[in-house]
Amino acid sequence: MILLYSFRGSLHKCYCRFMGIGYEKENLPHNNVYTRIQRSNKDGIGVFAICDIPEGTNIFSNDENSIRWIKKKKIGKVNPEIKRLYNDFCIIKKGKYGCPKNFNMLTVGWYLNESKDNPNVKCNKKYDFIALRDIKEGDELTVDYSTYSEHPKNS
Repeated sequence: MILLYSFRGSLHKCYCRFMGIGYEKENLPHNNVYTRIQRSNKDGIGVFAICDIPEGTNIFSNDENSIRWIKKKKIGKVNPEIKRLYNDFCIIKKGKYGCPKNFNMLTVGWYLNESKDNPNVKCNKKYDFIALRDIKEGDELTVDYSTYSEHPKNS
């Protein structure tokens, strides 16, 4: 038993879980959560920092939902409100929409508003959203959509 408590690795974690003992590095729903959705002066609702976010942080690193790519032709004659979901929330590239598996599964990252002049977030090739600079608690997070998506009117 002394060996287990002096060892700070996975054996200690397993023992604590088995015994029902709390472990300081337990993965709770709020771990690595930096943002929330709230009203925005930019465009209805947006994503806001609930704590200071350091430059270089992968803001939605726990979002494990994959992007589903659908040819635009398949969406051609749907109800206009459904079409609006695709244009408002999806990544648009090369004649395809990149969207969640289901629109009921939109996570916080899908609600980022755009700033072409002064975004504080960038999107990398893996569609991870990274803080471009330190972001203060209460600031709205914005991204330049053109860095990873074609504009709906131009697609």
